[in-house]
Amino acid sequence: MSDHRITELDSGVRIVTEAMPSVRSVSLGYWIGTGSRGEDSAQAGLSHLIEHLLFKGSSRYASLEIDQIFDGMGAELNAGTGKETTSVYARVIDEHVDLAFDVMSDMVWKPTFADVDSEREVILEEIAMYEDDPQDRVFDVLGEAVFGNHPLGRSIIGTADVVAKTPVDQIASFHGERYVPGNIVIAAAGAVDHDALVAMAAAHAPSAGASAPSPDPAPQALVPRVRFERRDTEQYHVTLGGPGLARYDERRYALRVLDTIFGGTSSSRLFQEVREKRGLAYSVYSFTGQYADTGQVGLYVGTRADNLAAALEVVATELDRLGREPATAEELLRAKENLKGRVVLSLESTSARMNRLGSAVLTGTPLLSVDEVVEKIDAVSLDDLAELAGELYGATRLSVAGIGPDDTAFRGALGPLIADGVASA
Repeated sequence: MSDHRITELDSGVRIVTEAMPSVRSVSLGYWIGTGSRGEDSAQAGLSHLIEHLLFKGSSRYASLEIDQIFDGMGAELNAGTGKETTSVYARVIDEHVDLAFDVMSDMVWKPTFADVDSEREVILEEIAMYEDDPQDRVFDVLGEAVFGNHPLGRSIIGTADVVAKTPVDQIASFHGERYVPGNIVIAAAGAVDHDALVAMAAAHAPSAGASAPSPDPAPQALVPRVRFERRDTEQYHVTLGGPGLARYDERRYALRVLDTIFGGTSSSRLFQEVREKRGLAYSVYSFTGQYADTGQVGLYVGTRADNLAAALEVVATELDRLGREPATAEELLRAKENLKGRVVLSLESTSARMNRLGSAVLTGTPLLSVDEVVEKIDAVSLDDLAELAGELYGATRLSVAGIGPDDTAFRGALGPLIADGVASA
């Protein structure tokens, strides 16, 4: 990315920008190195709770003022919490950058933690809504199956007990330990002046503080498990998955290609075999995720009780096929072109570029040019895919999680998978 610039303040805050002279908008983001992975069981959900509370008022801006300011600018302001990061981001036109940055900085550095109880209720409603959606909930069940009691296996949204009962002083202390200069990156892309943004960041950032707590190391000696939650649902929601690659692993480009072939597109094997040819599901796909020192691979399928056994038999067949023949030459070429196209198209967005900048600098992954990314994708070979398919999708590595009306029927439908060694524990 030839146009990006990075500056580190004496406090430890890092500012990264990319100028896009052809646009009038600017995407701004605060990236904080905290998420559900950095929580113990008594803190489960505090990162997500604080993300909400940043919008409830700061030292100079009340909650309603924040909403009115961004509405008055025609701007977008939002935030998100992940396993390892939290972000607060906005998209504004260039003439409003100063005001937007001023408000966002006060929100991040100096929240007042006002109206905490009302926001607790909002999140408890969010948790209830989430629990009522089995298509979302099943991924947390899979996380528990794959990672066990490790924090990576817990839901990002947290537990109702922690959200409802954690005292305000403990919430503030959690914020103070993690929202420290050395744990924060400010990213911007679009019609942005790097030096001006650095000056604004220096004016707002506090002096250097203690380092943020380190998250737990990666879980070791993971074994596949079967997990099931009984719900009165019309479909069975089923996920299979196991440990994947860390975000620094150079094989991540090969994994993206393999995932595209397996279940990442409408022409992928899972989509074609499960949905298009047999009509056994509306939604079926594969996915990957990367963390600092591990990752996750998996697939999802939602299907009615009458189709459950047949759908899982096709999944077992495709997993076996993936190990024997991870790709044909035609599939490899199509997947590479798909990925290259998605990379280039995504970078036409200031928001996508800002997200790429912020997450890369915060996590220490290389900021490659588009040409360098394309070269990495083009270098993937059939041998690379065969190695990954055997290592990550092997029969003894995958856990299974399900939500549906009948535990016995679910476990009975696992026969083809368990017979091949999948989820044997």
